[in-house]
Amino acid sequence: MTRTDPAGHVAVGLRRSEVLARLRESGRPLSVQQVAAQTGLHVNTVRFHLDGLVTDGLAERATEERVIPGRPRILYTVGAEVPRPRCFALLAEILTGLVTSLDGAGPAAIEAGRAWGRHLVDRPAPSQRVDADDATARLDRVLEAIGFQPEVRTGSDVICAIHLGLMQGALGELRAPLQATSLEPFVSPNLCVARLRAAPSDDGG
Repeated sequence: MTRTDPAGHVAVGLRRSEVLARLRESGRPLSVQQVAAQTGLHVNTVRFHLDGLVTDGLAERATEERVIPGRPRILYTVGAEVPRPRCFALLAEILTGLVTSLDGAGPAAIEAGRAWGRHLVDRPAPSQRVDADDATARLDRVLEAIGFQPEVRTGSDVICAIHLGLMQGALGELRAPLQATSLEPFVSPNLCVARLRAAPSDDGG
């Protein structure tokens, strides 16, 4: 869920607002790890939101100056200028409407989601086996990072298809023993239900 403040600033999610608040309160540059420690969010989630704040002009990124040996850290500070308002919500509605009008939008949306799920997930090492609990935790971090909170809007079938594909792509990239089989939109006014099941084993079990 995103919000736009009365001054027309860039719409930011609640977690992104929290990350920005920590930068404002610190009075000094902060690293990803420092922001993660202060917010309790996963470092990948913090990095995602910090990069978004930099893109929106709400934060600035700089390399730490060091006089001692060692790899310099990337530090973040509050942006110096207030960005111009941008109509991301309107653009999203226009693009969603366009995709919805196309033939075969559902399968295309799912495949687009799968591609992004494979890209966004925290990948395991080649020798690491991901169990169901770990896969669920990693999937939760992906959904948390993109601010996954369904809401009723035009073209929601396409949006839900993208989210379903995103979960399938993330679980596939993890080689997880789980499959995302369906996403039921709006089982209550503010709730969508994703259904996961155990993936078939190599021996068909």
